[in-house]
Amino acid sequence: MASMAARPAFRPSTAAAAAFTPPRPHFHLHIHHHHNPRKPAAAISCSIDSHYRRPSYTPNHIPDPKYIRIFDTTLRDGEQSPGATMTTEEKLDIAKQLAKLGIDIIEAGFPASSTADLEAVKLIASEVGTAVDEDGYVPVICGLARCNKRDIDLSWEAVRGALRPRIHTFIATSRIHMEDKLKMTKEVVVEKARSMVVYARSLGCDDVEFSPEDAGRSDREFLYEILGEVIKAGATTLNIPDTVGCTVPHEFGQLIADIKANTPGIENVIISTHCQNDLGLSTANTLAGACAGARQVEVTINGIGERAGNAAFEEVVMAIKCRGEVLNGLYTGINTKHLVMTSKMVEEYSGLALQRHKAIVGQNAFAHESGIHQDGMLKNTLTYEFISAEDIGLQRADKSGIVLGKLSGRHALGAKLSELGYDIDGKELDDLFWRFKAVAQQKKNVTDDDLMALVSDEVFQPQVVWELGDVQVTCGSTSLPTATIRLIDADGEEHIACQVGTGPVDSAYKAIDLIVKVPVILLEYSLIAVTEGIDAIATTRVLIRAEKDDISTHATTGETIRRTYRSVSYLIYFSFQNSMHAFVVVHNIVYFVVSGTGASMDIVISSVRAYIGALNKLLGRLSKDTIGRRTVHV
Repeated sequence: MASMAARPAFRPSTAAAAAFTPPRPHFHLHIHHHHNPRKPAAAISCSIDSHYRRPSYTPNHIPDPKYIRIFDTTLRDGEQSPGATMTTEEKLDIAKQLAKLGIDIIEAGFPASSTADLEAVKLIASEVGTAVDEDGYVPVICGLARCNKRDIDLSWEAVRGALRPRIHTFIATSRIHMEDKLKMTKEVVVEKARSMVVYARSLGCDDVEFSPEDAGRSDREFLYEILGEVIKAGATTLNIPDTVGCTVPHEFGQLIADIKANTPGIENVIISTHCQNDLGLSTANTLAGACAGARQVEVTINGIGERAGNAAFEEVVMAIKCRGEVLNGLYTGINTKHLVMTSKMVEEYSGLALQRHKAIVGQNAFAHESGIHQDGMLKNTLTYEFISAEDIGLQRADKSGIVLGKLSGRHALGAKLSELGYDIDGKELDDLFWRFKAVAQQKKNVTDDDLMALVSDEVFQPQVVWELGDVQVTCGSTSLPTATIRLIDADGEEHIACQVGTGPVDSAYKAIDLIVKVPVILLEYSLIAVTEGIDAIATTRVLIRAEKDDISTHATTGETIRRTYRSVSYLIYFSFQNSMHAFVVVHNIVYFVVSGTGASMDIVISSVRAYIGALNKLLGRLSKDTIGRRTVHV
């Protein structure tokens, strides 16, 4: 492992006058836009050859004023998405993939929410936060904490094993939050923020981020006051969140510009943005904030997060990469060739499917059906695409000339997977190879989409509790649908059951329920064909909920609470197996939701594999007894 130089100590400026009130700047979205009217529009393209050197890391200073730090909160805010579920192993996999992208700061979780999340953040800090690459890069590992000593102590305990640890603490500053939620005066909020930043620094953490929650609706003068106080207390990054996603780009850009101009000591810290997507403007607001002076942006893969989500990592990064010249020359240190793989991993692990037309990483983002568009693409791809598909790790053409079929070997499959951006070898490749051969026996050519479906079904799966052995169904217009299922448990013992139902899938699910004996309710079921043709692979996605009484301990008060996983109304968050998951609650009745996916050329087998995958994920959670409540919204 490469050695790391000691992190420089942060010394807040003492020269900033308390009455520092420079004139308010005017912000507009087209600052320093050098447009060349003679440059043809078709010449605007996103080159894959552009490369910038990542500046050295100092918590409160970036040597190059054009560099934008990328703060990814997929594992914290992203996992608060309703329905999102991840195991400890999945979270670690995603953290490692984020490091491949070159993320500057990984917010790994909220350690105070439960003992389970504390241990998960520790694991990421010790494994990902100490892995230095050949260029000296290692990500900052960050833990979230409310402004209280217990949260900050646990956050520091979780991240201190990283080479570059950070504590991110927050408190609400809008009138509605202070009066109706916190029941605190402005004076109390300021003192709480100041004292807790001082406390975080006293623990030995020289990288402390502070967020005034709901800054978008906070009084400007109060923001300048509280931000100035936390700067004097030792904060190194000031994050400005649009917590409810209510601002528009010009407004949010002006907010950043005002804070930059009117906050005493602001030259000693990094300004950050955190934009929610309630109006569909999170990416635009984030870019506006960067143009106005923010040098850290908080994002999530695929834009997942609370309610309508967060600013999407892939959108923000590619906008800066491709249009940096009209964004004041801004750039990042992200290796975008890992985008597709990361997006797919988060989609599969979280259970949150992407819409087909999602920008950058959606299935249709680089697809063309219109005859006019196809004609243009055949003549010059820049006619309808200014972003290179290869630049995000999407390989649409087989440059090696390999066409996969039933005679293809393991090496050819591995090469093709590598071309598609997957890093798969060993037993995972062996298992995938036999699935591939089974498909290739029935299809003349196995497409890229087929392979990606198989990877999702074979590799991106939870720990096996029950394994599918055999499926046999009979059905028809004159017969009673019947399914016989053979499952293999973790000890290798076989279990067989036969059930009737309203159709082949229903009867198969009932037979599985008879074996597994865990009462669940199927909430969603969807099945799509991966490619065209009658021989297409079918991908099934299911969402199930558990019905179970359980005893939990409240993460903040330590109070013992009985939870029953049954009915539906509003969402809260609990931690199971070192990860955060969504529950739905009404009148103290709670249910736990997980998802599963399956792929096969047989729609019944595809459906069965998805159901077993969801059950395995559920059983992995229910085998743990550490449950803690999460109620944070930053």
